[in-house]
Amino acid sequence: MDVVRNGLWTCGKDGNDDGFDDDKQRVLSIHSSVVWGHVGNQIATFPLQILGFDVSTINSVQFSNHTGYGKWKGQVLNAEDVSDLFEGLRLNNLLQFSHVLTGYIGKVSFLEKVGQTIAEMKQCNPDLMFVCDPVMGDNGKFYVPQELVPVYRDQIVPQADIVTPNQFELEQLTDMKVNSEEEAFAAIEKLHQSGTKTVVLSSSSLGSNGVLLCLASTAVNGNRQRYRLEMPKLDAIFVGTGDLFAASLLGWSHRDGELKAALEKTIATLQAVIKKTLAYAQKAAGPGNKPTSAQMELRLIQSKSIIENPSIEIRAENVPQS
Repeated sequence: MDVVRNGLWTCGKDGNDDGFDDDKQRVLSIHSSVVWGHVGNQIATFPLQILGFDVSTINSVQFSNHTGYGKWKGQVLNAEDVSDLFEGLRLNNLLQFSHVLTGYIGKVSFLEKVGQTIAEMKQCNPDLMFVCDPVMGDNGKFYVPQELVPVYRDQIVPQADIVTPNQFELEQLTDMKVNSEEEAFAAIEKLHQSGTKTVVLSSSSLGSNGVLLCLASTAVNGNRQRYRLEMPKLDAIFVGTGDLFAASLLGWSHRDGELKAALEKTIATLQAVIKKTLAYAQKAAGPGNKPTSAQMELRLIQSKSIIENPSIEIRAENVPQS
């Protein structure tokens, strides 16, 4: 089994069966956590478990509820906190996962420690799949310190096998403006050049009116396979959709083994969940009333059958490489 020598975790085996060698569906999800509602790890865990994954979680923050409520209480973990958790896993030979998923992280030191540990895990297990949702902001606004941008750009994203930025985050990661589909693919290519195999622009305002555009590119034998999907934009504000997108994409990418099908099932899941959520919220609020933040919490548990077997209505279109 793996052991700790002189404070360093080694990857050598002693011949003992630790029970993990053949487990290809064990996810470590590093994300935010709330007591009430569904964001971060509360969103990532349920669909991944439904899709057959064993999910372990590390919380970057623990809040009473998500910040969209306007009032919240809780704790923000720092680098020492997460280092203790990683060390405990090392000491017991438990830092063994087939996948790592990262989402909201609000401290530079915490993110740096996560990056260092992922590098260590990849050295021990070159087949480790790292999916990074670089949660930094949206619609021109940061909701993390801007000091996280260079850490994501220089230390985290180059290690990621899949990265799922939104339009604003793609601009921050590449220091490029993204105002057209052509510019988006140019920015995506820059992330490919940094080492990321698959880049998915999870949502953007690049589509026509009333449409959100998702773009994706994966590197295959030096070439690029590129896709686009157009999604209807609902007149409502949802919290946690990016978390659901990244978790679903991880799950379906593993199960299907190719990007196009994974994208279609991910979008189908997301669209069905938010439509169910909006229908419930409008009914709960009553005619003419705006739904509350609590009523707009994603109807995740109520969407179990959708997550297991999404009905595909939006197909991914191939985009020729220019």
